[in-house]
Amino acid sequence: MNTSVTDHTDSARPAAVRRLRWRIVDIVVASVLGVATGLVFLLWDLLYTAPAAVLQPLLPGLQGLLNGPWLLAGVLGALIVRKPGAAIYTELVAAVVEALVGNKWGGPLTIEAGLVQGLGAEIIVLLFLYRRYNLPVALLVGMGAGIAGACNDLVLWYPGSSAGFSATYLLSSAVSAAVLAGGLGWAIAKGLAATGALDRFAAGRESRGRV
Repeated sequence: MNTSVTDHTDSARPAAVRRLRWRIVDIVVASVLGVATGLVFLLWDLLYTAPAAVLQPLLPGLQGLLNGPWLLAGVLGALIVRKPGAAIYTELVAAVVEALVGNKWGGPLTIEAGLVQGLGAEIIVLLFLYRRYNLPVALLVGMGAGIAGACNDLVLWYPGSSAGFSATYLLSSAVSAAVLAGGLGWAIAKGLAATGALDRFAAGRESRGRV
């Protein structure tokens, strides 16, 4: 009897409300994405140092070109789960995984950065009312995360930087985020959808031509 009442209540809700409501599968998949990308973050923590040492002397601030991989979680969460808070949640889970294992930036600041980056991505998805998830939007979502993360870095890690450094760091971070988080995230989501792994999500049904 309770099940019937619940089903009736769900069917009576507006379609927009049902579309944006989190399901158990959404939480599970967002969590899996967060853990998986958190491991990617850890790998990039190790690989980041060498290219950063090359880029920074070329033009101070140009190391922002390497920030994109740390923003992938929020983009994937937004594109696949498509629920309010998905970008923040997935990026935050990834940051927590990275912080728990350990990196040179410290746990609290890693988690704080994940929250800020996820918020930057989330704001872009919100601007499109959680309705558009094509490639241009994915690029903007990545860029939003990149700009938010770069601003956070300038405040915490590069206080008192010159205008030239700040502009270069912001611009290079935005470009990196658009390509390495937005573009790559969109390609990964499409690839997963093509396998049928996302058939319980709108992202999968759209890709496979299903309603």
